[in-house]
Amino acid sequence: MVRIPLTAEQLAAGKRIGERLRQARGGRTLAEVAEAAAISPETLRKIETGRLPTPAFATIAALARVLPLSLDELADVYLSRVDLPHTG
Repeated sequence: MVRIPLTAEQLAAGKRIGERLRQARGGRTLAEVAEAAAISPETLRKIETGRLPTPAFATIAALARVLPLSLDELADVYLSRVDLPHTG
C-alpha cells in the first residue's frame, strides 16, 4: 500500500497541534503526560515536534483528557487555516 504524501497544509496543522500540546503540558515532563495518557513518550515527542502530523484520534483524545484542553480546542488548532507561501 502506497501512502499519499501529506500536504504542506497537513504538515503545518501537525506542527500547530504539537505546539499547543507542548504549551498545555506546561511544567509536566513529557514522560509524565505520556504515562497519564497511556502512550509512549516517543509518540508524544513526535507529535509535539511535528514529526507525527496526523496522530490517531484516540491518541489526541487521551492527551486532551490529561491536559487542560478540550477536543474542540484541539480541533480548532488543527483545522485553522494559515496562509502558506504559494510555491509554483
